Amino acid sequence: MGELFQQTILISILAGMVRIATPILFAAIGELVTQRAGIWNMGVEGTMLMGAFTAYFVATATGSIWLAVVMAMVAGALVGLIIAFMTVTMRVDHFITGLAVNLLIAGLTLYWFRMYIKGRAQPTFDGFENVPIPVLSSIPIVGEILFDQRLLTYVAFAAVPAVWYLLYRTRWGLELRCLGENPKALDIKGLSVAVRQYAAVLFGSVMTGLGGGFLMLGFSDRFLADITAGRGWLAIVALIAGNWMPKGVLAAVLVFALLESVATHVQVLGIDVPHQIFLALPYLASILLLMGLRRQSRQPQRLGIPYFR
Repeated sequence: MGELFQQTILISILAGMVRIATPILFAAIGELVTQRAGIWNMGVEGTMLMGAFTAYFVATATGSIWLAVVMAMVAGALVGLIIAFMTVTMRVDHFITGLAVNLLIAGLTLYWFRMYIKGRAQPTFDGFENVPIPVLSSIPIVGEILFDQRLLTYVAFAAVPAVWYLLYRTRWGLELRCLGENPKALDIKGLSVAVRQYAAVLFGSVMTGLGGGFLMLGFSDRFLADITAGRGWLAIVALIAGNWMPKGVLAAVLVFALLESVATHVQVLGIDVPHQIFLALPYLASILLLMGLRRQSRQPQRLGIPYFR
């Protein structure tokens, strides 16, 4: 009986890891494309929060969670347009732009949320349910962990090889990576640097908005002012820890997700340690990862540096 309980807990922790990784992975993979284009988007946290609030508003107002997903992506795109305009067109410092966007969205979403409920009981909705993959979900242990998840979880993990192929096996990916290394080479060939950087920022922001939407629709039925809880920052750390490579980013995201999943199971396990310590583990791990990175960096050379013709 003890072994069965331990196996059940282990499966629950690992399945939770896969589910928890989903919103961070969406944001991290999107940000990977953005940074490969030379734009250091520090507004990931705010973009994810905007996606989460938009998903909540649409889901409670219309009852359609798929419309909520689409609108979360649209909200992410709108935030991305602001970031792209400030960094690419106006050439404002990337860090200042991102931090300003984060502060602005944190205030706006809280204000809009209070205006929406106006003192009444907070509306709720029915979120995503697991969608088991036939046959594969029946595989002992592995099926429960990997193939009995939310539909968007499968999309998030499929996005990793898709983005790898986009970056390293297509002409558009080659041009995009060139933006982060030597944008003048594209400019000399008559190719628009600005158009491609706008596209990269928009792609990253749409993915981040999708991650925020999933965070809202896949984990909760109520909006909280700080529902993202630093996951946007974890996405950026995962990108750095993963050395700007898709497989490295995936590995870093899974580490953070595993630590958070363990934290959520602490009370079930009956460990006599304050659960706040376990909740802090992903963030402590991110600090240790940044401190411990000593290998050769694959960071784009022109990352965060505005391009002047």
